[in-house]
Parts: sequence; C-alpha cells; structure tokens
Amino acid sequence: MLTGRDHSRPFFIAQTAPQGEYRNMQGRLDGKLVLVGAGKMGGAMLEGWLAGGLSGDQVVVQDPAPPPEIDAMLQRYGIQRVDHIDGTVLGQAPAVILMAVKPQIMDNVFPGVARLAGPDTVVLSIAAGKTVASFERHLEPGRAVVRTIPNTPAAVGRGITVCVANAAVSDKHRALCTELLSSIGEVGWVEDEDLIDVATAVSGSGPAYVFLLTECLAKAGVSAGLDEQLAARLAAATVAGSGELMRQSNLPPSTLRENVTSPNGTTFAALQVLMNEEDGLEQLMRRAVDAATRRSRELAG
Repeated sequence: MLTGRDHSRPFFIAQTAPQGEYRNMQGRLDGKLVLVGAGKMGGAMLEGWLAGGLSGDQVVVQDPAPPPEIDAMLQRYGIQRVDHIDGTVLGQAPAVILMAVKPQIMDNVFPGVARLAGPDTVVLSIAAGKTVASFERHLEPGRAVVRTIPNTPAAVGRGITVCVANAAVSDKHRALCTELLSSIGEVGWVEDEDLIDVATAVSGSGPAYVFLLTECLAKAGVSAGLDEQLAARLAAATVAGSGELMRQSNLPPSTLRENVTSPNGTTFAALQVLMNEEDGLEQLMRRAVDAATRRSRELAG
C-alpha cells in the first residue's frame, strides 16, 4: 500500500489484476458493457479486454466515427457499433457505461446515455476534469459513478489510473472497475475527490514531464558536443531503460539513484546541480505539480 503524508487513512490503494485475470471477466458482467467513445484511450482499453478473453457480444460501442483501426477491430470481433444508443439496442440496463469521450463534448453526450443506467449499473469515466457531481446530476439518485484519471502510457499497457467512487459504488462495482482498468496498466483508488486533481498533476500530466526531461537531456548532450541523433538516442534509451529498471526493481527510486552515484564521481557532480536546495529539480517539480493541480481544479469548476 502506498500512503501519503497523513498516515491516518489510505491515500492511494494500489491494485493490479494478475496477468490473464481478464479471462473470466465476461462471467462477472451482469449485462452489457457500453463503451461511449472508441478513440485512442477507449480503443486501447477495448483491445485489452478482448485480448483478455472478453466476448465481443458483451460490448456495445457508441461512436459515430471511430478510427479505421478501431473500426476494423470492432468488425473482427463482431462488436455492435451505433451512432446513438438506446434501450432497444440493449434490452436491459448495462452492467457498465464507460465514458471515454473528450471532456469538451461530455456534457452533450452523457445526458443521452445517462437514461440507460439502472440500479446496478456503474458509470465509469476516464474524462479529465469531469467531477462525480457532473455525472450525478444527469442520473437517477443512487446510481454508481466512478471518476478516473488515466495517462497516455495506457496505450502500451503501462499506464496508471487513479479512481474515486461515489457513495453508491459497491465493492462489486469497485472490483469490476479495477479489473477493467487493469487492462491498460496499474489501478489505484483515493477516497477524497480533491486528490484526483493532484493525481492529474502527478500521473495524468506526468508523462509530459518525462518527455520534456528527455528533450532537455538530449539538448544538453548536443550542447556538450554530441551529434543530435546520437544525443536523442542516448536520452530516450536512458529514460526508457531507467523506467523499466525502476518498474522491475523492488528498490525505491532514491536507492536506485544512490546505486548509480559514486562519491565525487561524474553523477555526483551532476546531482549537486539537480539537487540544489534552492533551485534544484525537486523545487521545480513542486512548482510544476502545484500549477497543474490548480489548473485541474479550475477546469473541474
């Protein structure tokens, strides 16, 4: 369990379904799974479910114009796709409604879908900035809603998604959402919705920070005399390899850093700059995360 500074209650409960766990998922769905929006993220999740054994006849996709590769996958698995879904398509309330459309059009799309939700349905959103309340106002009282923030490494199965549930979400709903989201990486839960904005700033926006670090490292190499292509390769491979080492290791990042750092060596010299107490990387990253958190709360209203 990962915890925050306040140890009186869980901050982040990490859960990841074991590889192959999804093979039995179709038996856990008490109804259809409705995917609203089959773009990059929605399509990546759908691909993960299907690879894990979910039957195509348990999925209905609402998307007027999915990308060609996603449309081909829908046809290959015999998945029903509609421009606008209604009760006649489903026959009964779905088990899950996954909202994967862009936040900018969510308010136009969700009201038409909300009427499909039954007492046992869970509405699962991966749209940034859309609060639990923004969904609840279109639903009957007592409907289950889970708000999440995934990140782009989900496209290669290495994402992490942070979730928060409303009071109507049962243990069964929570377990099902964890299993669904595990198709694109790790899953964690927070109890306070305000922390979704912090998670957005850390993991949701975090890949951009890593990509910028890679850019800056490459530029520094060029400035020091390396060929541009070689510098780019060195930077990208170093960041990717270090990330994989960290993922596979049981050691914390601080220990991995110390293992690379010889006393008074080259890494030590660089870290004296990066770990400066006044203007080092830690201070810069705190300011960046604070700025992203504030903006996330502004967007959420």
